[in-house]
Amino acid sequence: MTRMPARLAFFLVTTAWGIASHAQDGPQKLAAIRLSAGMHVIQAELAQSPEERTIGLMFRKTMATNDGMLFAFEQAGQQCFWMKNTLLPLSAAFVADDGTVVNIEDMRPQTLDGHCSLKPVRFVLEMNEGWFAKRGIKPGAKLQGAPFRK
Repeated sequence: MTRMPARLAFFLVTTAWGIASHAQDGPQKLAAIRLSAGMHVIQAELAQSPEERTIGLMFRKTMATNDGMLFAFEQAGQQCFWMKNTLLPLSAAFVADDGTVVNIEDMRPQTLDGHCSLKPVRFVLEMNEGWFAKRGIKPGAKLQGAPFRK
């Protein structure tokens, strides 16, 4: 796995902390879209702007079983996530443009450990920890929904 340069990591952490601590007193609530993974339906809040993506699921105390957050980036790249101010244990699926799951990472609450895509992607879907494993969804599986090209 490629490691993020320390300088870039510091910039991302300090920028994210500044945005989150300045703009957030509690969890954000974004418009949701419907996605599916086989027969499983997902209600995913859509984080599209840099600020929405930076705040993500920070400060959220609970999340319904089939709810999540889809992070959509303007272009594909190695996406790396961490859990500062995130109270829930999460699993992140790094997803290609066509909806193919590239890799899935479990993430512990309130940590700064980096969790990165194994190849460039534009989408990351965060769900409650273990959601993908409990449903047998692994790398190579396909997600369906409006954001993914057919």
